Amino acid sequence: MTVHSTAQASAAPALSTRDLTVRFGGHVAVNAVTADFYPGTLTVIVGPNGAGKTTYFNLVSGQLPATSGRVLVKGQDLTRAGAARRTRMGIGRAFQLTNLFPNLTVMENVRLAVQSRAGLGLKLFSVWSSHHEPIARAEHYLERVGLVKRRDAWVRTLSHGDQRKLEVAILLALEPEIMMFDEPTAGMSVDEVPVVLDLIHAVKAERNKTVLLVEHKMDVVRALADRIVVLHNGTLVADGKPQEVMQSKIVQEAYLGTPEPAPDAAHA
Repeated sequence: MTVHSTAQASAAPALSTRDLTVRFGGHVAVNAVTADFYPGTLTVIVGPNGAGKTTYFNLVSGQLPATSGRVLVKGQDLTRAGAARRTRMGIGRAFQLTNLFPNLTVMENVRLAVQSRAGLGLKLFSVWSSHHEPIARAEHYLERVGLVKRRDAWVRTLSHGDQRKLEVAILLALEPEIMMFDEPTAGMSVDEVPVVLDLIHAVKAERNKTVLLVEHKMDVVRALADRIVVLHNGTLVADGKPQEVMQSKIVQEAYLGTPEPAPDAAHA
């Protein structure tokens, strides 16, 4: 099996995994995945259900400890570091299932992220209405995701699509160098999807972020990807430019499925 590398010799990777593996009993969910991810590149990770995509994200972001292998950020080994330290080192993640404070307002959720990024702590119940800069920053990110008019709504009252947009606003407010999106358009209506896709396009256009995206909608993959990594049964089976990867036999078989042979005309 040949893996197509997109290594950029002129730049150091922002994120690397080396033989990253996790086992659950006798099941190997992620199997010795080695990959480098570079600033200015949006990598889409694809594969069939159960391929290990979200589990790989969990290993990278620190939600799940690795059985073996390493995770490196800008060359620093963070394999034993928890999620909080990895966040401080520049990894930010939007989850497949929303990870919000449902009993706080939309503004309070984003304002907490702004405070955290600024090193101001999470003093939710301080007299913060006079903290003009954090409020202005929070409103900026709400404007970007189209939620500024819902700034005072309780998060629990938001639609699923609006909760996904809020999670993206929080991720933007944390200003990570490495941004991880796990199926960001899942559960959204057709009208809601363009807002999030436009945001990811804008992040990509900045060219200073390292973006990883798990996605199964092929139109989204084609629109966004600089590079595609394919996982199958926890193993990295292809890695390269979108047009090359999508045309490879292993992707056709593992991800898109092998077409059924046409029925024999003699037996039709």
